Amino acid sequence: MATRLYYIVRLILCMLFSSYTWAEWQVDILTSRLDTPWGMTQLPDGRFLVTEKKAGNLLIVNHQGEHSSVEGVPAVNAIGQGGLLDVTLHPNFKENAWAYLSYSAGDSKGYSTEVARGQLTFNSQDKARLENVEKIFVSLPKVRGGHHFGSRLVFDKQQYLFISLGDRGQRELAQDLSTHHGSIIRLHDDGRIPTDNPFVKTAGAKAEIYSYGHRNVQGMALHPQTGIIWAQEHGPQGGDELNEIRAGKNYGWPTITYGAEYGTGFKIGEGTQKKGMEQPIYYWDPSIAPSGMAFFQGDVWIGALKYQLLTQLTMKKTLVVREQRHFAKQFGRIRDVESFDDTNLYLLTDSRQGQLIRLTPKK
Repeated sequence: MATRLYYIVRLILCMLFSSYTWAEWQVDILTSRLDTPWGMTQLPDGRFLVTEKKAGNLLIVNHQGEHSSVEGVPAVNAIGQGGLLDVTLHPNFKENAWAYLSYSAGDSKGYSTEVARGQLTFNSQDKARLENVEKIFVSLPKVRGGHHFGSRLVFDKQQYLFISLGDRGQRELAQDLSTHHGSIIRLHDDGRIPTDNPFVKTAGAKAEIYSYGHRNVQGMALHPQTGIIWAQEHGPQGGDELNEIRAGKNYGWPTITYGAEYGTGFKIGEGTQKKGMEQPIYYWDPSIAPSGMAFFQGDVWIGALKYQLLTQLTMKKTLVVREQRHFAKQFGRIRDVESFDDTNLYLLTDSRQGQLIRLTPKK
């Protein structure tokens, strides 16, 4: 009853405060020459590292739109939704030069999400290369198909690395702790397993797992005040979710969901609630197909692939009190959303002429 009341209150607040209006922004398109970009981060000198999913390229892009390739990137298998996916830097990058990549890779048994790191070096001609590359995580088991690889990378304030994964299109794996699929992973920066991970002492469980019951998490960010990881994931035909990620918690997929089967609209699992399974902070029905996310000036900002827009969630702690939608069908499918200094938002658009866009609120 309490959960139902919570969602009624949330719906009323959103109806009262939602206004699908245009904000005033300075829009700068830094480049329109990216081939299906997926993830980005910013270097200390202000340039960007950007991944190209299908081509498997890691690029350095400056604010004039000029870009060059980084050598030494691990080989990827760009199958379906896979390819070269996210990129992030170690919190102490200025001292150790470690850059981290997530990508899909395969062998005779199938494909899965992997994570590697390498030290980003520059020669006298400013040509960049990853040195001392080492693989630090492989999602197991490898399975056939090209669906639901995840996969965002986020460091928390204690310098633990979080890796988001999908269920690989085999939904039952998301409730199976003996596989990595459908989970969020927590590791030390070198791939070692933290001794306080929630399932370290659980027989048969993968010790890297931090939370589970996820369908396909393609957006993840660190809350700047609480230091807690937040994540959003794709639902099936509705039921996209925004969650606050807690150690050892089960987020329900596919046992509970606000989505429905594609085509038929039939329900999935046992309904929308079950004891021992978490309720989302917020969900969308119909689906917006959420992508990258960022905290920016106190709000949560999420790209939407389906409606080709940027959605803004105004929060009171963990209650969404307002949703606004911006730039509908102005840029195309927004794949990633980042803010590096709380001054600008940066977007990547998902196409063969993908864009890197800087948004600055007008005063």
